[in-house]
Amino acid sequence: MTEPTTTLAPEFSAPGARPTPWSAAVELLENAEVFWLSTVRPDGRPHVTPLLAIWRDGRAYFTTGAAERKARNLAVNPAVVLTTGRNALAEGLDVTVEGVAAPVTDAAVLRRLAASYAAKYGPDWAFGVGDGVLTHDEGGEALLFEVTPVRAFGFAKGAYAQTRWDLD
Repeated sequence: MTEPTTTLAPEFSAPGARPTPWSAAVELLENAEVFWLSTVRPDGRPHVTPLLAIWRDGRAYFTTGAAERKARNLAVNPAVVLTTGRNALAEGLDVTVEGVAAPVTDAAVLRRLAASYAAKYGPDWAFGVGDGVLTHDEGGEALLFEVTPVRAFGFAKGAYAQTRWDLD
């Protein structure tokens, strides 16, 4: 992934604030345990849900069951916002990633991401690979989605700074 265009929003930042480096956002995205996924329902209403995700090679990955609300929303509108950060007012960094989610069915990619889930989240999140899906020992199947980011925002707290990264 190439280095994104980085812009500080001075109107939403403290005097003298500097933009947050993209590397700080990537570190947060790689290490965060919980993310919030925003999708749009077919009738236009928003839907937000917490989930586990993997950031790898400049893309975000998450799983869902085929019958779950987020999968049904994505079948109609693949636009998403993925959010993570720190639930604190005066410290840390929050990041939102805007992008487009697409299903992943390639067996090699599914295997790599199954290994990534197990490494990051432990044995409860160990997946096998079925025919275009991830499988779980308890008998379920999960769709894997890849989010291609278009834009991201960083909200540094303490020394407040709002940074925009254009990724396309």
